[in-house]
Amino acid sequence: MEQARLADIVAQGDRMGIRCVAGDPEGVGVSGVQIVAKDDLRQASPGRLVIVAMPHGAVPRPYQVDIAIRHAIGARCAGIVFAGDFPIAETARALAERGGLPVLMSAVTPSELAVLLDRAIRGGAEEALSRAEYAIARATEAAGDASVDASGRRMEAVLDEVGAALGARLTLVEDPGVPWSEPHAVCVGEVPVGRLVADRDDASVTVALPVIAAMLSRILQRQLQARFGPVRSRADLIIELVFAESSRIDRLAIEATRAGLPVSLSHAVAWLIPTHRDDPEQRPPAVLASSVELHALQLVDRRDEVWHLATFHDDIVMVASEETGAADHQRRLRDVMEAVAAHARSVAGEEWAFTVGLGTPQSGAAGLRQSATEAHIAADAAVAGGRAGGIEVTDVTGLRRVLLDFYASPLSRSLLDDILAPLDALGPERAAIAMRTLVAYLGHRNSLARAGEELNLHANAVNYRIRRIEQTLGLDLNQPDVRFSVELACRVRLAASGR
Repeated sequence: MEQARLADIVAQGDRMGIRCVAGDPEGVGVSGVQIVAKDDLRQASPGRLVIVAMPHGAVPRPYQVDIAIRHAIGARCAGIVFAGDFPIAETARALAERGGLPVLMSAVTPSELAVLLDRAIRGGAEEALSRAEYAIARATEAAGDASVDASGRRMEAVLDEVGAALGARLTLVEDPGVPWSEPHAVCVGEVPVGRLVADRDDASVTVALPVIAAMLSRILQRQLQARFGPVRSRADLIIELVFAESSRIDRLAIEATRAGLPVSLSHAVAWLIPTHRDDPEQRPPAVLASSVELHALQLVDRRDEVWHLATFHDDIVMVASEETGAADHQRRLRDVMEAVAAHARSVAGEEWAFTVGLGTPQSGAAGLRQSATEAHIAADAAVAGGRAGGIEVTDVTGLRRVLLDFYASPLSRSLLDDILAPLDALGPERAAIAMRTLVAYLGHRNSLARAGEELNLHANAVNYRIRRIEQTLGLDLNQPDVRFSVELACRVRLAASGR
């Protein structure tokens, strides 16, 4: 049977009430434990950790300690343990160092210590449970230490204490995809954060790790609630500002200011819409919104801008606020949303697309509302136009925003699709060519020459195309109402497709 290592036993000194006072336990194997009277040490068994039996309360004299160490070295013992707490003379230390004999002190009685050491040396289920129980007790003590909480190192303190008790190094590895049901999973609510791993595996580690993982989950929950609780409490106000009637904006702005929302700053809003690539009606995983929210708040926690996040049904709304006129406001929001979308894909899977619309920076409560509306329209129009999964930036002219807002309405899309259905039947490329031709022709008031200049075609070629298109649509483009409807349909469709 493989020998136990004395260094591992010494590492559990707090649990067993022992400490090494001389010699080096590293590399020393232990085959068993033995209680021996100080006068019988010559008969001690080789490889054993011997406990020196002394009359109750008696303290050996320095020369007796020296003799005991010499005899233990001669018997090739793994180490020697003295009961009590008394100083070791330099001569005894020197003897122990030269003879390679670890010298230990014990705070418990020899009989009790022998049971503890024998259990540690033999291993087995009882020892594993004992070590795990001790590790959990130390973790509980560290978790409840108010001074540790004040320093913000509660999790690190728990991991250090458990690692020392188990003789293993514990690490929290970030892994948002870990199943919440895994014993070593660390979660915030229902959101997986990572997994707890140890650098060695034995029965005591297996028993203790699920308990420690659950403890870390509760610690994380408390820390994040303390850090992000005020931000989350303002999320409902953001959604209310976005969708409230115009007459309520001023009152809501006052409420938002009282709640700590910096309404007076400039706001750039991102709107994220999740869609399944094969089934647009399918709802995203239940854990997605919570996971994205947690990741996003941690992502922006140390940034200079003021950030808020809100959810609306399955959509995610992210607001970046800073002083009016700040450079690259929208670009910095885009950088964050790229990371947020990547995290969302890692949680939900590649069958899900995450489309992000970005609004322009706007000031005040009305500006926040405007930027959110722009972002929502841009994202919704991209999804409707078959460009899900990208990042759409709202234009600054406003014209494209009007067209996209119109196209975002299901009723409007249905009406426009009815007009262009004959062109759609020709296929995507031919339909796109026909729509560009129509926009050039109708936009120049039915001028074949000017449309030809824009399309880089001869006027006769434009005329040929227009006649074919009229036949396909079954419409008379000389009628004003028809011209308006067809041009609007083409411009909205091209704007939505990004052409």
